[in-house]
Amino acid sequence: MHTIEPFYNWRHIYVSEEDALSPFFGRTYSEFEFSQTVYNYYIHPQWDDFGSRTLYLKVLLADYEEKYAVIELIGEWNDAVENDIMELKREVLEKFMYEGINKIILIAENVLNYHSDDKDYYEELAEELSDEHGWIVCLNMPEQTQYDFRRAHLDRYIELIELDNWRTYKPFHLFKKIDAEQKARLE
Repeated sequence: MHTIEPFYNWRHIYVSEEDALSPFFGRTYSEFEFSQTVYNYYIHPQWDDFGSRTLYLKVLLADYEEKYAVIELIGEWNDAVENDIMELKREVLEKFMYEGINKIILIAENVLNYHSDDKDYYEELAEELSDEHGWIVCLNMPEQTQYDFRRAHLDRYIELIELDNWRTYKPFHLFKKIDAEQKARLE
């Protein structure tokens, strides 16, 4: 896991630690010191800690004009023990929502598994975003993780989407593609 880096090809467009509106503004990273772990496996030091011991993230892009954010996840999404959705919502998503972002793309291809608990934070998040004509999607969640996510009926609140070549898109084009799909689905 220590070799999996957050996607970095958009860093010429956006860097979360340089964005004064980002919850990660001012953070510094080491390229050589591995200190964070998912269970006993070290992860790359570029991933951001937001309060979970098993799930980390990297904000790849926050566009306040177009009102969307792209966030990559790594680790285990564990609501049963860690209440990761609460931490994610309170520590990261709400801070962006406060700044007007109402469309969120979570890239979950490195989320190893999911453990469910309550639906309350999912319902609350979906309701708050839809009140602002927004949405939240989860992109490329692994099949076994999707199975547990769907079994908990959380796909009612977070749309699961497959898009194998998302890295070939420029951020705005990725957003526009997903936004068009969400508009068509919601109409």
